[in-house]
Amino acid sequence: MDKTAQAKTKTKPAAAGPIGVVLVTHTDFGAALLRAAEFILGPRDNCRSVTVDVSREVDATVAALSRAIKETDGGGGVLVLTDMFGGTPSNLSLSLLGSHPLEVLTGVNLPMLIKALSPSDQPLAKIAADAKIAGCQGIVLAGEVLRGKTSEG
Repeated sequence: MDKTAQAKTKTKPAAAGPIGVVLVTHTDFGAALLRAAEFILGPRDNCRSVTVDVSREVDATVAALSRAIKETDGGGGVLVLTDMFGGTPSNLSLSLLGSHPLEVLTGVNLPMLIKALSPSDQPLAKIAADAKIAGCQGIVLAGEVLRGKTSEG
């Protein structure tokens, strides 16, 4: 087989296994997002939601987050989605970066979560980057879109 044919038969290396997704948000925001995503996609075994609120001690929240990370990781690492950068959910998530293969992505929305939960054989970093793009593309000032379409024709 010549080198051109060999190059065509090479496949990209597979991820070590499926990724997990953990939502870490203020109050029940993450749980509601997960319910909405599962309404669209169907049930997902690789996703958990961790609530951050004043009724729970920080140590208990970190323990719940660590547990969720371990439960969801299928071997490819875990994508942690938080509601806003600099908030307690993000800060707690970032504190675990060295203890497990993680990516922390802030500003979670439904398009981002759907992308993260969609089947993929890509590595964690690529799934995180694609989820970020989907989240950004899902933010639309609808009136501008409608006015643009109306004025163009």
